[in-house]
Amino acid sequence: MILTQIVPTPVGPLALLAHDGALVAAGFTADPREMYARLSPSLRALPLREDDLGDAALAVREYLDGKIDALDRVPARQPGTPTRQRLYEALRAVPAGTTVSYAVLAERAGLPRTAARAAGSACAQNLVAPFVPCHRVLPSTGGYGGYYYGTPVKEWLLAHESGVA
Repeated sequence: MILTQIVPTPVGPLALLAHDGALVAAGFTADPREMYARLSPSLRALPLREDDLGDAALAVREYLDGKIDALDRVPARQPGTPTRQRLYEALRAVPAGTTVSYAVLAERAGLPRTAARAAGSACAQNLVAPFVPCHRVLPSTGGYGGYYYGTPVKEWLLAHESGVA
């Protein structure tokens, strides 16, 4: 069973999907089926049911109330190669209120700086935003870069974490 809950945020609804005590998807949409469609075939084979996700939803509320590290405690799991898993671990280690470049993220995952494209690809395919905080990664050339849920959402998350929002 994939359990789901929608949590309201200032930048729109956040759909949370969990399986076996860990988030397997999260994203800024009012329709959890959009996230469900991106899951692995083995997880898509499981039924989707609305439920109270307890600590995951509480962590979102605490994050929105200013405890910007609250999302860090929520277990998250998503598929990927060993390299992709290292990149996701490195992403989760980027503290709220800070940012890194794609090249720095690659280095923190034990890859050369030239693996910035691999870091960008991991961010683009991240299923558990903002718990795996790809919004904290910026291009070294400046600006915000892309974000699956739109640049305004990324800008708001960064401003919120820096105390500006």
